[in-house]
Amino acid sequence: MKPVINDSGFGYITVEGSKIDHDIIILLSGAIKKRKKKLSKAIYGTSHIISLDEAKYIYQNGAERLIIGSGHQGMVNLSDDAIDYLKKKKCKIDMYSTPKAVEKWNDAAGRVIGLFHITC
Repeated sequence: MKPVINDSGFGYITVEGSKIDHDIIILLSGAIKKRKKKLSKAIYGTSHIISLDEAKYIYQNGAERLIIGSGHQGMVNLSDDAIDYLKKKKCKIDMYSTPKAVEKWNDAAGRVIGLFHITC
C-alpha cells in the first residue's frame, strides 16, 4: 500500500499524518525508512550525489519507477554509476524538486519507490 504524502516543507515531510524531520525512502511495501546518506557521503563527501552503493540500497527487485525528491532547490543528483545501475534494472528514474516529487508520488501508480530529500 503506497502511503500518501500530506505535506513537505524545508526540513520536514509529512506522510500519512506523521511529520518526519529527515530524508526518507518509501519501499514497495509502503514502509518508510530513513535515508542512509552516509553511503553517498563516504564517496562524495556530500549526500547531494546519490552513489552506486546508495542506489543499490534504495532499489528493490520489481520496482518499475523511482521518484526522487531532489530537495527544495533541487540539489540532489544521481551519480553516473547509479543511473547505469537503475537503467540495467529497468527502473525508470523521475527526479523533481521535492514539492513536485510529492505531487508525482501521490499520483503514481504501479511498482514505485521513492526517495525524498527534505532540505536544499
